[in-house]
Amino acid sequence: MTEVTAHHGLFKDTNLHVDDTGGTGRPVVLIHGWPLSGESFAAQVPALQAAGYRVITYDRRGFGRSDKPHGGYTYDTLTEDLNALLEALDLNDATLVGFSMGGGEVARYLTKFGSDRVRSVVFAAAVPPYMMQGEDNPEGPLTKEAAAEMTAGLSKDEESFYDDFTRQFFSVNGELKVTEQQRQDALRLCKQADKKAALACMEAFGTTDFRGDLPNVTVPALVLHGDGDGTVPLEGSGARTHAALPSSDLHVLRDAPHGCNVSHPDEFNQALLTFLAK
Repeated sequence: MTEVTAHHGLFKDTNLHVDDTGGTGRPVVLIHGWPLSGESFAAQVPALQAAGYRVITYDRRGFGRSDKPHGGYTYDTLTEDLNALLEALDLNDATLVGFSMGGGEVARYLTKFGSDRVRSVVFAAAVPPYMMQGEDNPEGPLTKEAAAEMTAGLSKDEESFYDDFTRQFFSVNGELKVTEQQRQDALRLCKQADKKAALACMEAFGTTDFRGDLPNVTVPALVLHGDGDGTVPLEGSGARTHAALPSSDLHVLRDAPHGCNVSHPDEFNQALLTFLAK
């Protein structure tokens, strides 16, 4: 465990909680989804470490064990936090794995900072290219009505909202694809999130347009997505990202929900390891 301080912007003294397995292997940075933390990759870290990789997870500002400042929850600032981590640990030849909301940081990182430190990227159940449905984005999987409902639900009652959210997160057509204990583990991580951070990041992942960022993804890319994802549907997100990156690899996890790294850990890990070995 270590702490990295993000030295930038108005919130330059934000400390990020980082877990680093160390070692001399190629670094793999796992960027968690909303509203969880780096602990959500518990099924991935041992598999990657056993394969010889140096595995780094961190908690996004406002979530998990990181500081929870009043602001700084735009993708530009969140990506600056990621860059602060890469610089502080002097990571090179790294693979960035962005899960769900974390896929936005991956796309924006290559726009803002280039690929000098990056070997490859993974978009896992990720939000790019653009979630919010509109006239210029009819394929967006998130309607304004659904976004408003989520905001209202979280604002009114965090406990009830997260209970419902984790059920959807791990379900396909109403069927829970993980154990109840695994859902409770995720619910525990949700409850570590700061409410203002959760609301601000909900707006960020819902309304940020990454279509202009994807052309800057010039390194090898893997799109990894469940075909039963009801939270970030494959058709409106992963499939479009794969189409925007013609040379990318696509691995579809059959009958997998949004939380596919927990529900289908063996297939998820094997797809990731196969890509890393290229």
